[in-house]
Amino acid sequence: MRITLAMPEPLTLPDVDSQSQAHATTARMDEETFRAFYERTARPVWAYLVRLTGDAQLADDLLQEAYYRFYRAGTVHENESHRRNSLFRIATNLARDRGRRRQRVIELPLPDQLDRAGMPADERSADRAVRRIDLARALDRLNPLQREILWLAYAQGSSHIDIAEITGVSSKSIKSLLFRARRRVAALLRGHDE
Repeated sequence: MRITLAMPEPLTLPDVDSQSQAHATTARMDEETFRAFYERTARPVWAYLVRLTGDAQLADDLLQEAYYRFYRAGTVHENESHRRNSLFRIATNLARDRGRRRQRVIELPLPDQLDRAGMPADERSADRAVRRIDLARALDRLNPLQREILWLAYAQGSSHIDIAEITGVSSKSIKSLLFRARRRVAALLRGHDE
């Protein structure tokens, strides 16, 4: 299986029953604000879910479910950062729940298959592709929490406080967890497994 990144489909807002509509007007974002929030956050949340699950189609499903649960929760957030962290937390929990229910298998193209996979055949491109494959294999050998915090820190640029809020880990622990995760990836890339 090859992972291809594509922008997720636009979100269709769920219907709200008449009883909860009164509550929706006071606690939830209006539709325009929600759509703008979706436009700003869908791609990073989707990329995060792809990294966690290793499956673009599953990430599509989880993305829809994350926004649906976020919208239905009707939580009033202090600011944009708090709203974003809440969404990432929902997405993280959905990916963890899904991971518990099924065993993950990620197939990556081998270096001799790169030409058939549509990648350029020149040596520099092939070398970069091999390094990406090595990194993907090393990341796959990390535990889920290590993968999550590395992705949030380096792919999403999240602060330690944001990572702690999203993953549910103490903010004091994030620095040491990141250090250990980076050290483990480096050891795996060198061919040494701790």
